[in-house]
Amino acid sequence: MHSARLEKSKRLQRVDALLLSGYSYTTREIIESARVCAVNSIISELRANGREIVCWRRYDTWFYQMRVKT
Repeated sequence: MHSARLEKSKRLQRVDALLLSGYSYTTREIIESARVCAVNSIISELRANGREIVCWRRYDTWFYQMRVKT
């Protein structure tokens, strides 16, 4: 899979900025807040750019959270 570079992709930068808060976000929250589609693909691309992001499912809702180094 070809991954966009974080430095050049506004779409990745918007999701990265949101997740850098350290809070967990649902797929819908990411779509609405960062104005993106295909959240699972964006998460994969962010991971390819070195970001550590965990995800989990609660019932029918997926959550994403970046592990922020302190």
